[in-house]
Amino acid sequence: MPKVKIYTDGACKGNPGPGGYGCIIVRNRRTQELKGGTRETTNNIMEMTAAIVALQQLPEPSEVELTTDSQYLVKGMTEWVDGWLRKNWINASKQPVKNKDLWLELLRLNERHRIKWIWVRGHSGHPENERADALANEGIEDLFQ
Repeated sequence: MPKVKIYTDGACKGNPGPGGYGCIIVRNRRTQELKGGTRETTNNIMEMTAAIVALQQLPEPSEVELTTDSQYLVKGMTEWVDGWLRKNWINASKQPVKNKDLWLELLRLNERHRIKWIWVRGHSGHPENERADALANEGIEDLFQ
């Protein structure tokens, strides 16, 4: 399996509000950067979208280290999703899980790839996380140009 490193971030101006995502994909000694945005969204949706967009770029099943500053994304994929599946997408507060469509896509991608979900503290000087954050903010700025 090819080894890939992915760094992602999402951003939102207001929550909800205009949002952006940024991702960096490192494979075969090449780096690819992607960004995008949506006029009305949430920070969590942009965090999830960044991971989805990056993983969808991989043409074959890969061994992936995906690094993000989103505890929502990491805990969702490593701790919460099994319970949601057992409880038919009802969360601990007895409410329907938000962003189910995105979680389902992440689960599909998680089955295709062997993903290690890694959390880093945001805005702590991690170079790739800082770059992904800059890309996410550029994704928002691009909406208004």
